[in-house]
Amino acid sequence: MFDAMTDTKRRVKLYALNADRQWDDRGTGHVSCTYVERLKGVSLLVRAEADGALLLESKIQHDTVYQKQQDTLIVWSEADNFDLALSFQEKAGCEEIWEKICSVQGKDPTIETTQDIVEESEDERFDDLSDSAPPVELPLCEIGRLKEIKDLFITCMATPLNKDRLAEAIENDGYVRKLVKLFNLCEDLNNLEGLHCLYDIVKNIFLINKNALFEMLFADDIIFDVIGCLEYDPTLPVRKYHRHHLKNVSKFKEVILITNLELLNKIHQTHRVQYIQDVVLPTPSVFEDNMLSALSSFIFFNKVEIVTLIQEDEKFLPDLLGQLQDESTPDSRKLELVQFLKEFCNFSQNLQPPQKEGFFRTLTSLGILPMLEMTLMSEDVNIKQAAIDILTILVEFSPSVIREYILQQSSDTVTQANGNEVELMLMNVIIEQMICDTDPDLGRAVQLMGVIRVLIDPENMLPSLSKVEKTDFLNYFYKHSVQILIAPLLANTVDGVLARDDYQNAQLLAHILELLTFCVEHHSYHIKTCILNKDLLKRVLVLMKSAHKFLVLGALRFMRKIVALKDEFYNRYIMKGCLFGPVIDCLLDNNGRYNLLDSAIIELFEFIKLEDIKILIAHVVENYGKKFEHIDYVQTFKALRIRHSQQTEKLKEKPITNCSVTVSTGRFRRDPRQIEDEEEIWFNNEDDEFDDGEAVVPHTGMTGSTEITASEQLESIGKSIDKKCEGSSTKIFGTTVKTTPVMNNNLVATPTLSSSPEESKNSSLLKKALVDYEGDSDEEEDENGDLKSPTKRPRYT
Repeated sequence: MFDAMTDTKRRVKLYALNADRQWDDRGTGHVSCTYVERLKGVSLLVRAEADGALLLESKIQHDTVYQKQQDTLIVWSEADNFDLALSFQEKAGCEEIWEKICSVQGKDPTIETTQDIVEESEDERFDDLSDSAPPVELPLCEIGRLKEIKDLFITCMATPLNKDRLAEAIENDGYVRKLVKLFNLCEDLNNLEGLHCLYDIVKNIFLINKNALFEMLFADDIIFDVIGCLEYDPTLPVRKYHRHHLKNVSKFKEVILITNLELLNKIHQTHRVQYIQDVVLPTPSVFEDNMLSALSSFIFFNKVEIVTLIQEDEKFLPDLLGQLQDESTPDSRKLELVQFLKEFCNFSQNLQPPQKEGFFRTLTSLGILPMLEMTLMSEDVNIKQAAIDILTILVEFSPSVIREYILQQSSDTVTQANGNEVELMLMNVIIEQMICDTDPDLGRAVQLMGVIRVLIDPENMLPSLSKVEKTDFLNYFYKHSVQILIAPLLANTVDGVLARDDYQNAQLLAHILELLTFCVEHHSYHIKTCILNKDLLKRVLVLMKSAHKFLVLGALRFMRKIVALKDEFYNRYIMKGCLFGPVIDCLLDNNGRYNLLDSAIIELFEFIKLEDIKILIAHVVENYGKKFEHIDYVQTFKALRIRHSQQTEKLKEKPITNCSVTVSTGRFRRDPRQIEDEEEIWFNNEDDEFDDGEAVVPHTGMTGSTEITASEQLESIGKSIDKKCEGSSTKIFGTTVKTTPVMNNNLVATPTLSSSPEESKNSSLLKKALVDYEGDSDEEEDENGDLKSPTKRPRYT
């Protein structure tokens, strides 16, 4: 047996691990497995290829651990900290020598480790050995060895360590260019087997996921050959002609002349690499999402470089935006320009926040926002859509910049031929384009609604040193823009009749309702004035007659948000207009069907019951109790009747005497939200902004006096407060009253009222006064449970 081993020679490289844990190349030669008399055993002999000098003489010990790696490596430890490795040129040679080693040790040659590793120290030693594996030796780049190259690549891809070694070998040997030459030769010879092997080889180079390799693959002179390799997928029955698409179908068009060759080449490269990622390479599975992360990073940094190079060009952007703002520019040219600008803004998303902010500031200074006003109003749908996409990108990154521009526009007017002054404001243009969207699915309207919502969101409005952005912008919005937003709603609900109920119009009204609901939740005092003066909730509830359930639910959601605020102004307004009527009718029309509408309406009344909103409970039961008497599949309405009965009983048990009454002004509870100073100032100063008349909200339960407006009531109370501050006694409504100090800003007087008619009338007026004092709260009222407390508001029967 040993004689048979003497003539076996295979070409190998010998490596030895040095003290720095790096592999040193000891030379190339031929290995043989031979019996050595001096060593009294079978040994591995390596003789130099050049002069036949002995490079290695190692006896195969029965207890030595040999490892076979990558199908072409045999690694073992000769002594303590002296590790050796043989790297074979051919897989067959490695297998042959491995079989002879296993034969000497009496092991099965199918295993990859000849000894069981049991000691922890040995585990650690062989882990270190694997971490310092010798470099991969790539076969010669020849057509006849393509299958061997493919197998080697597949083997190396199994572990991260071998993958790194393979990448290092490809980079050092310039292997990519050798493969490209081989590809051209195979394509000329129509060698499909070789082309299929090259596909697997190049695909694996991509999957190595190394940026240095991508730089080699995407070089301008070979990138099309690399793409050509990926056309010959052996799993597809028909070849894909990617190069033909990139060269002939996909056309590059310079919208603005680019004189920078570096920028031009970078644009071409990015387009081709993006095509490779999106189209050429197979779609990664769920488990391979990060397999090409370096490729995504390569594209990312290319886009950053493109944006930077364009910004550095002093003429490019001014020329681009100048042509877009020029009214003489034809629509076909504008479309090309605005689409380029859209792509440019998309690329800018890859910038870091400071660079991105500088980029958008540059565009703003060059007049991108006036340009967007013009393109948003364009009749060309494609131009309009591109403008909306650009506006969305700008608003999402920096809504404050857009708001600042809109506020600067507030004084800009253009006089038309008929002499009327029309304010050209970006905010109004956005709202009008949302309302006038001709798309049956209202795709552009939805996108613009998102833009409006971001702009009016107080959460992203920050105070600055010079002004309070929230106050200024919301004042502007409710003075100049909200009437445009609600115009379709008002026009469609005249005289309590739903004028149009087609699907497209219902969708538009639903979007408007969504914005108004957002306003109720976030703009408490601004939207309150609009709702009360425009009678907006009554108009919204007309939409509950719609055949489209999503619109009905939108109207109900709007009312639910208002009720959730538990605001006395809103509650009195709802009672005065009997606005629960449409909701009750809708519930009865639903006829007990178990659906979302039924649940939503019941939840509204359940909320009123749980929150114990007494004024609404009394109103609902007294006005609509008979309508929902028969509803017994839920206990909500029964509980409302019981709660109302309990309240009535309590009032009867505590009658008010005729001779002396503790009187406090009729007050509204404050909104649950914290009143902000700027909103309160606005609410007090903007009463005359709406021209449709002012809402009159009487204090329910107080009778016997002439109805007066809330502003007159507030004025009367204001005068009485002023007089109260001047002395210890004053005359209110002709009645002499001894006053007490103002505690917590609550005006409390305990007069003794005479029985004269005039004084009785004035007392009634006093009861009707509506005022909300700063510092007043529901908590203060709840702390004092009986009517004798001077800070407790009296109940009247």
